[in-house]
Amino acid sequence: MSSFVPEAPLPPAEAGMTSAARRWRPAPLVAGAAAMHAGAVAVIAAHPASWPWAAASAFASHAAVVGCGLWPRSNLLGPNLTMLPASAGDQIALTIDDGPDPEITPRVLDLLERHGARATFFCIGEAARRHPHWIEAIAARGHAIENHSHRHRLLFSLRGPRWLRREIEAAQQTLTELSGTRPLFFRAPAGLRNPFLEPVLCALGLHLASWTRRGFDTRARDTHRVARRLTEGLSARDILLLHDGNAGRDANGRPVVLDVLPVVLRAAQQAGLRWTTLRAAIPAGPADAHAFSPADALRPE
Repeated sequence: MSSFVPEAPLPPAEAGMTSAARRWRPAPLVAGAAAMHAGAVAVIAAHPASWPWAAASAFASHAAVVGCGLWPRSNLLGPNLTMLPASAGDQIALTIDDGPDPEITPRVLDLLERHGARATFFCIGEAARRHPHWIEAIAARGHAIENHSHRHRLLFSLRGPRWLRREIEAAQQTLTELSGTRPLFFRAPAGLRNPFLEPVLCALGLHLASWTRRGFDTRARDTHRVARRLTEGLSARDILLLHDGNAGRDANGRPVVLDVLPVVLRAAQQAGLRWTTLRAAIPAGPADAHAFSPADALRPE
């Protein structure tokens, strides 16, 4: 007997969800790839015998676009916040993905409160629907809630624009309803995306955000190694990534994030750095595609 269970339908989009839409400007790589494909078709039509060269050129441009989609910190497919703007000064941002989780999120919130830190939680719409109390608690404690898709599908980056819009818009509706504040930022599952994502984000008034450094805490079991990845060279304007959902666990079954987070919080304090949220660091909001400098994406992890 098959064990397949059909996916539940996404909730309908709420009226007015696209009122903050911003103008889409194709990135040079995307525009160039589109031109290359169109040119290849034209060349083949005029000179059929040249199809191998034309096809190879189109394939190369397509491969470049795909490769950039597999690089989470790339801005070659569109604007991508990889560090805070210069106006943030000595502030850094902690982002926490994949929640809320009823076991881990409350403990993360307690740790943050103990250190007087504010964080940005990139939440999954379905998880928020299952645990609305913790979305309310995140917001009540002064943290920011942003969009991490509705179902966090691993094949997210292989989907077309209509599917992407429905997935992101459903999470936008859920998180707005539960938190009382409309998310401004979106983070793709695993950071992977395709050229269709940026136009969808523009239509929904969202801006892509990735990170400066991450600990790989969903996979690693070594707490010290995860903490070292996040704290070595920690600098002003960094965006750090940890997870309260899908958390990795050490040899004793304890969520790694619960031991890593205090280390990170202390390291920031010792370095004289202050915690902020993404939306607080960018007071005007990501109103247009030029809000973030392309040079930000060039900073090494």
